[in-house]
Amino acid sequence: MSDGNSEQTSHSVGSTALAGALGRCPACHKGKLFAGYLTLAPRCNVCGLDYDDFAESGDGPAVFVILITGFIIVGAALLVEIHYMPPYWLHALLWMPLIIALPLLLLRTFKGALIALQFRHKAEEGKLASD
Repeated sequence: MSDGNSEQTSHSVGSTALAGALGRCPACHKGKLFAGYLTLAPRCNVCGLDYDDFAESGDGPAVFVILITGFIIVGAALLVEIHYMPPYWLHALLWMPLIIALPLLLLRTFKGALIALQFRHKAEEGKLASD
C-alpha cells in the first residue's frame, strides 16, 4: 500500500477536487473517502492513504453551504414574491423542503472537495515561527 504521494502529482487540482466532491480518495481517485454520509473513512480502501493525517475540514463546508443555500432560496423567494405575490403559507410550503434538502445535498460534496484540496496542497495547521 502506498501513501498516495506518487499518484498525487499526476492528478490536476480540478480532478482532485472533483474526486473529493464525488466522495473518492484524493490520492488515487478510486477508494472511498466517506464511511457514512458525512463520516470520513479511516483510510482509503484502495491505496491505504490514512485520512487522519490531514483531513480536517472544520466548519468550512458548512459556511459555503449556508451562503450558497441562502443565496439560492432567498433569491428564488424574492422572485416568486415579486412575480406572483403568493400568501405566506404558500411560501412556507414552497421553500421549507428546499431549505432542508439543499444543504443535505451540498454538504457532503463540499466536505469532500475541501478535504481533497487540503491533501493536494498539503495544508497544515497554522504555526507561529519560533524566535
